[in-house]
Amino acid sequence: SSILISIYLLVLFEVLSIPLMAAGVAQEILPVIPWWLLVSFGSYSLWSLGWGVFTFRDCPEAYHELLQDLCANGRLSDMHEINEAKNDLRSRAVTVD
Repeated sequence: SSILISIYLLVLFEVLSIPLMAAGVAQEILPVIPWWLLVSFGSYSLWSLGWGVFTFRDCPEAYHELLQDLCANGRLSDMHEINEAKNDLRSRAVTVD
């Protein structure tokens, strides 16, 4: 990446020239490239985050397995805390189930 940055800076400050491209065109395009890369990366990040949220699925099997583990290990107080948290969320008009 440092090689690409070095080449970019050399072309930007006109130490190197780009063949088959006019100097005026290069001076209009080159300063915009970092912003274009930043916007592209941001767009990709938002897309991948949105896709992850869109394809997220509930796991009822894991929920029931967790409940069985809590009951089997005698940690019913944890189940009581879960129910308290659910009731608190319901009192705040949040759908839990």
